[in-house]
Amino acid sequence: MQLDRIEGKPDEKVAWGSDVAAQMLRRLGVPYISLNPGASYRGLHDSIVNHLGNEQPGILLCLHEDHSVAIAHGYAKATGEPMACVLHSNVGLLHGMMSLFNAWCDRVPMIVLGATGPIDAEKRRPWIDWIHTSRDQGAYIRSIIKWDDQPSSPQALVEAMCRGNIATRTAPTAPVYICLDAGLQETRIRSVTGNAERDLLIPSDPLAAANRRISIVVLRSARPPPPEPSPPAAPPT
Repeated sequence: MQLDRIEGKPDEKVAWGSDVAAQMLRRLGVPYISLNPGASYRGLHDSIVNHLGNEQPGILLCLHEDHSVAIAHGYAKATGEPMACVLHSNVGLLHGMMSLFNAWCDRVPMIVLGATGPIDAEKRRPWIDWIHTSRDQGAYIRSIIKWDDQPSSPQALVEAMCRGNIATRTAPTAPVYICLDAGLQETRIRSVTGNAERDLLIPSDPLAAANRRISIVVLRSARPPPPEPSPPAAPPT
């Protein structure tokens, strides 16, 4: 697949909150991110293009949020690995709900990013930002995803991305949802502290715990071996 490339070199400095989310997607090994552009995550969109150079992950442009989720669903079915998709604010999340339900029923891993806000009401533009902000956006889909979070700082964002990645890859697999504050995305940062080592990003063996439980059940339900036959009686003398 050939992706569009930017002119010149990407800006490698992590300077904005959205740069943290973009970097985490790369560290998690996410190769592609499907999206239908929306203003609530314009910061993340900018970071993927101008900070990462539209590579690892590369953007797959879609015409509808349902398509974005469906593409990530198909990728997981073909590879067994999670892909990322982005759903714009509350309206895009509602558009993508049917495909999210399909992914939930099919038990596929998927990292779903969303956006809302700015959470700080003082930073909202008149009308448009207000109608695209929800206090608990994950509530729309909480019954058809495995885990969700709405981090409020760069450090919390690192933790949320790590936890979401582990959760979606661990059996039984299912989509996870991380909602990004539009204000946090566009906040200039100086440094980020957070533990994003590789051993925290991917579970060592997603099926190990399930296999142990199955083994215990099988051992407990197994029939006891038949008793050893008694030795034949000695002939009378």
